[in-house]
Amino acid sequence: MTVDTMDEDHVVLVDEQGRPQGLAPRATVHTEDTPLHLAFSCYVFRPDGDVLLTRRALAKVAWPGVWTNSFCGHPRQGETFVQAIERYADHELGLEVRDIQCVLPDFRYRAVDASGVVENEICPVFTAGTTGTPRPNPDEAMDHRWIPLTELGSLVELAPWAVSPWMAEQLPGLRTSLPPTEAETT
Repeated sequence: MTVDTMDEDHVVLVDEQGRPQGLAPRATVHTEDTPLHLAFSCYVFRPDGDVLLTRRALAKVAWPGVWTNSFCGHPRQGETFVQAIERYADHELGLEVRDIQCVLPDFRYRAVDASGVVENEICPVFTAGTTGTPRPNPDEAMDHRWIPLTELGSLVELAPWAVSPWMAEQLPGLRTSLPPTEAETT
């Protein structure tokens, strides 16, 4: 299904090389047969180096109630990743973010949750900074925690069923793309 208006919330459908192929309403695209589409993941860091994790709201279609990266989303047609990240940070977490950087430009994944809903995304991974206090939108996130990045690996290792599969897949690349923290070098 293709949408004709920029006023609707949509996703950008892409081919295997990531080239735009059309649009589809976001509310209808995540099913048991999700087409490949463009998305992003963002990890928000405080000045002390802690990363913000969020627990997905129970009303989410895919992976409800699991812990994940700070937020994810879909850029709209004609919107840059930076614009989409700023929009989602405000909508989902009430945060203003800065220093947005793409750290895993080629990340792509496909995963199926327990209900059969498929995620099928070309999904570059970004980092951003904030000094703000999250005010999660309850339709998006039911909980949040700031943790040291070093503890994130332990969480994924000890309870892989409690975290999103995309975060688990992104973590090795994320850790190698970031400079070591002071705690990791001592």
